Amino acid sequence: MNSKPLLITLLLLFLSYTSRSQTYAFFGSFNHDKNKEGLYVYELDTLKGILKKVTAAKVHNPSYLTLSPNGNFIYACTDTKTPDAGSVSSFSFNPVKKTIMFLNSQSSGGENPVYCAVHPSGDWLINGNYTESGISLYPLRTDGFIEPTPQHLDYFEGSINPNRQKSSHVHSTVFSPDGKYLFVSDLGSDKIRCYEFDTLIKQPLIETNVIKTTPGSGPRHFTFHPTRKYAYCIGELSGTISVYEYNNGNLKSIQEITTHNDTVTEGFESSDLHITPNGKFLYATNRGSENNIAIFSVRENGTLKNIGYKSTLGKHPRTFAIDPSGRFIIITNVNSNSAVVFRINQITGQLAKTSETSIEHVSCVKIKTY
Repeated sequence: MNSKPLLITLLLLFLSYTSRSQTYAFFGSFNHDKNKEGLYVYELDTLKGILKKVTAAKVHNPSYLTLSPNGNFIYACTDTKTPDAGSVSSFSFNPVKKTIMFLNSQSSGGENPVYCAVHPSGDWLINGNYTESGISLYPLRTDGFIEPTPQHLDYFEGSINPNRQKSSHVHSTVFSPDGKYLFVSDLGSDKIRCYEFDTLIKQPLIETNVIKTTPGSGPRHFTFHPTRKYAYCIGELSGTISVYEYNNGNLKSIQEITTHNDTVTEGFESSDLHITPNGKFLYATNRGSENNIAIFSVRENGTLKNIGYKSTLGKHPRTFAIDPSGRFIIITNVNSNSAVVFRINQITGQLAKTSETSIEHVSCVKIKTY
């Protein structure tokens, strides 16, 4: 049987698809000036792994970003690291015209907002404040505008680290994939707080349980496996990843594994973690003296096996993102003002640099294909 015509057809379909779709990378930064560009959009060449700037917006310290499910709206933690201030802001994005437009802002309800997430329905935004610790929930209009919050919660508890855990410090707010629960990682109290999310009542968040992490671990970012019932939380202060079995708002600890190699024994500054769309590999960034990304394979039972490290080729890798195809990772190095693109080896999970782009004080990246 001659397979050549079939291969040609598949190639033409692939080329037709790639010519129609566009992949964009959205970057936030600590620009420290509301009159300077701080929110950036780049187009990602998904064949070569190269970034090309298409537009930007002036906004003060958009330290963390999230997107609506359809990608038409960008939501940002703004006025971050600003005394007596803090806000969440919304922007519309037109992927055809490649334009951004500011929509509105609301108070974050506390100082130093550092994480925000949109509910899978696209109808709600949740924000976490690090310094004046707490969370704020906001309804979202269909036109992208953020409504005033119907519910705000404050936290005050600390833990055992006298330098970093005198009080609560929320560092991530993550909805479960089905949208029924919210998980709040609290670096200051060594807790992951779980809430049921009920949109039929005026204040939708109902606390169901609190998961205590290892004392002094400092839970930071949290993510779910894309296809199986496992969850992962990175400890900033301990340099570890906690692996959990997940079931209807409940987390059962099954593994704790280090993100650093054996030569590093203190001064951990682990930051972000994400899993490839196929669920095969998990990556975790380490700042401080390491400035690398740890690479793990994900076993069938959800546990992790370390398979290597890669320099982020910069200083202080705060966040990173994996593109929807699972072929590229973009890492933001805040202190060296660089966004570095790596290609993911689909068999081994190892990383190879494809390009590097200069963005001043770049703090966050999200990727979306349209």
